[in-house]
Amino acid sequence: MTSTTSQQELFRFLEDRFVCAQACTECARACALRASLMDPDGPKEQHLVRRKGVLCAEVCDATCLVLSEQLHLDENGIRAQVEWCRAICLECAQVFDGYAGAEDGAKACRACAQACTDFLATLGSGS
Repeated sequence: MTSTTSQQELFRFLEDRFVCAQACTECARACALRASLMDPDGPKEQHLVRRKGVLCAEVCDATCLVLSEQLHLDENGIRAQVEWCRAICLECAQVFDGYAGAEDGAKACRACAQACTDFLATLGSGS
């Protein structure tokens, strides 16, 4: 019975890891697209949207790499990366909320943050 429970936990861990990596990829695309539409020399709020979009895309790309590659990170390293991604996605969603036309980016950021939260819960259950 314990091995079945362990297998179920492993499957859940892998599923959540994949969903999180996929959400990170989608979020990175949405944020990079939003950032590319902003004029770097435009109004101050456009500059903030662009800067947050670029940062979020970079963090999501790095998190996706951590989750999809078998890098030599322990659980604490993975947890730190995913928590950072979650925080940046939530910050970026708030910035996008204040800018017309950035709704899709904000939605992708929130979906990624939720996927990170779900994956972190899986990490916690494995301890």
